Amino acid sequence: MVVIDPGHGGIDSGAETAGGIKEKDIVLTFALRLQELLVVSGRFDVALTREDDTFLRLEERVALARTNKADIFISIHADSFQQPEIRGASVYTRDENATDVLDKVLADTENKTDVIAGFAMPQMAPEVVDILLDLMRREMRHQSYTLAQAIVNQLEPSVQLRRFPVRQADFFVLQAPDVPSVLLELGFLSNADDMANLLQGDWQDRSADALARGISSYFDSLQPEQ
Repeated sequence: MVVIDPGHGGIDSGAETAGGIKEKDIVLTFALRLQELLVVSGRFDVALTREDDTFLRLEERVALARTNKADIFISIHADSFQQPEIRGASVYTRDENATDVLDKVLADTENKTDVIAGFAMPQMAPEVVDILLDLMRREMRHQSYTLAQAIVNQLEPSVQLRRFPVRQADFFVLQAPDVPSVLLELGFLSNADDMANLLQGDWQDRSADALARGISSYFDSLQPEQ
């Protein structure tokens, strides 16, 4: 099961240009295209956290991934930054200790949407819960990085990427301890070249196709060698 999370929605527009182009609309269009490609492949079950202009709290997005028993969770975004020369796609995994200034700004912006979601464990001694959570997080961190790298490998030939495109930041929406999770920044609405690409159907199709191949490549890597 692949759960795709088009960022923002409803009263939360995300990034927005002076001309009124909204991040929430761009990422929903892209997510629907990605869903179509994955379903047509016949290989994946796919669920979206939202299929229309609906507001969801961050904790609801995480809960939907876990309720759907997601094998992976991909959150789709297209941000902006005060330096218009910054451009390119990147794929994030969660790291509470990330220190890059731009990455921290992007994460802080996204996290303002809601408070961090909780994770319910069965009734166990606190020290046992801590150990189990730590083990799960370590494994999910490894799998999330593998997923991010597989996606970048497929995006690279046809999509402008940021330098060091696999990045880490403290995005709350990636905090499920039992689901490999990444956040894809398609580009920056604050950059003219990225903005032109994000609005172009051919670019969206090419990027969605590359992302679908990256997802397939990740699952291929999980298959035991014959």
